[in-house]
Amino acid sequence: MYKHVLGFAALAAGLTTLAIPAEAQVRRGHAVVGRTASGQGFAQWRSATRAPGAATVRRGLQLSDGRGYRHERSRDYGPGHASADRSTQFNNGRGATTARDANWGDGSFSGSRTTTLNNGDSYRRTTSATANGDGTANYSSSFTGPQGATRTVSGTVPTRR
Repeated sequence: MYKHVLGFAALAAGLTTLAIPAEAQVRRGHAVVGRTASGQGFAQWRSATRAPGAATVRRGLQLSDGRGYRHERSRDYGPGHASADRSTQFNNGRGATTARDANWGDGSFSGSRTTTLNNGDSYRRTTSATANGDGTANYSSSFTGPQGATRTVSGTVPTRR
């Protein structure tokens, strides 16, 4: 069991290095294997990869009774854009994945967030705003729930006097 867990941890740490040239990345990671006070074995790991405009962090825990989880978060950013992804998966099949995205520039903003559960339920929020050039701005925000019902709020922000 421990050989499989350690092999997975080493593979996860190794795969993080393939996506970015070696001269542009910073990698860190560790793995710990041991026993709890009650005698249950565990393996825990964490790895991080950072490069200009991007970062990824992975971590996980595996217990000898089969319970455990894996968590990964990554972000990508630059002028006028940012995105982030996050995923937590448990060995019992439960978990969730969230993706965020934002873009801005030239007097406008648009952003979204989508969360999807392993059971298929999905939640989504989108937001946009645009400056009109006369001191006012239009905005719109929508939320869509797991059954597909959408609620939208929109309007115009007046000038300040």
